[in-house]
Amino acid sequence: MQFDVLTLFPEMFDCLKSSVLGKAIEKELIKINLINIRDFSKDKHKKVDDTPYGGGAGMVIRADVVYDCFKSIKKKNAKVIYLSPQGKTLNQKKVEELSKENNLILLCGHYEGIDQRVIDKIVDEEISIGDYCLTGGEIPAMVLIDSVSRYIKGVINEESIKEETFANGLLEYPQYTRPEVFEGEQVPEVLLSGNHKNIQDWRKMQSENITKKKRQDLFEKYISKKSKKL
Repeated sequence: MQFDVLTLFPEMFDCLKSSVLGKAIEKELIKINLINIRDFSKDKHKKVDDTPYGGGAGMVIRADVVYDCFKSIKKKNAKVIYLSPQGKTLNQKKVEELSKENNLILLCGHYEGIDQRVIDKIVDEEISIGDYCLTGGEIPAMVLIDSVSRYIKGVINEESIKEETFANGLLEYPQYTRPEVFEGEQVPEVLLSGNHKNIQDWRKMQSENITKKKRQDLFEKYISKKSKKL
């Protein structure tokens, strides 16, 4: 998959070269193409924003600069996403849906936002990572890239995806590793038993209990789905 990111601050994305995503980039499982919106400014000082019509605080990114940036990489069948607090909240279902795309173009806003005319012209969908405001769209874009990339074949172990939080409507069960005893606390005995059926049953029960305790909304949906299957 290719991510084309339209941003004023491409250097912020250097952290994606580390860890799991860094390896995925090296293996060419994903490609992250960073395009600096400022490069398309016609102003001698590379200014990209201006005061808002109608007055108000802050500055607004110009439509023409963003549009020229977009046209430089526009491809057929690429989905354009604007990272915005006004968008629908990113969730697991949307992540899996986006992972089936071949190319995502991510538009990162900044300051007071982007001129609405270019948003209307090029954006297919607006996505938010939560009901709060940030200084720009770069961090939300990184969240989207990380979450979507995990569902690209070969990026991480497929078994991990099947059992992780939200994969089956539940939060993930607790994990343990060495030492067997830590500060007087023993690893649950069932995990040392070697009985895979008992371990599987225990993990499912733990997931249900944790979800009920921490996310009652998810637990109720899970129970409702379970009842319909019976």
